[in-house]
Amino acid sequence: MDFGDILNQWDKQEKAKNSQKKTAVQKPVPVSRKKANADFIQNAGKVVETEKASAKNNQNPTINPMELWLRRYGVTDKDAIAESSEEASLMKSREYISKMRPEARIDLHGNTRDEAWARLESFVNDAVKRGLKKIEIVHGKGIHSTGSDPVLGPMVRTFIEQNKHLGVSGHNDRNHGGSGATWVLIK
Repeated sequence: MDFGDILNQWDKQEKAKNSQKKTAVQKPVPVSRKKANADFIQNAGKVVETEKASAKNNQNPTINPMELWLRRYGVTDKDAIAESSEEASLMKSREYISKMRPEARIDLHGNTRDEAWARLESFVNDAVKRGLKKIEIVHGKGIHSTGSDPVLGPMVRTFIEQNKHLGVSGHNDRNHGGSGATWVLIK
């Protein structure tokens, strides 16, 4: 028996199967009631009951398999999943940037409020033009200020809040200036 004989025999079997299918009365394909993800399915009992009730009402039930599957298992919102993963990656990158060293630093010690504001504006504009991600502003703790309250610390916070290029900010740890220095992420 060679390959041609095997092929002829197979063709005869296929023709016999096709002729049997044409002569037989077509019946609806039975739908399996087995649940693959039982813990994922919510209200599975209700869905099966409604399917059985609809099958009893119709003598010849024709259920769209895709509709049946969607009724049983529901639809996953992939857009919401993508948004949450995008936010998570953004938060990871912000954590990374907040831990990285500042790319530029300005020291405002000895300046008045107006001088410090002008220097800060030019410094931030320059940092934005250079494409920096993180800067450090050293303003001091205000221990040597004349009067009772520090001047530059609150002024720097106000500047950060009002400037459209500046984003998240925070104070350095004790080893790098503590509350006398502020790091800022540039948007």
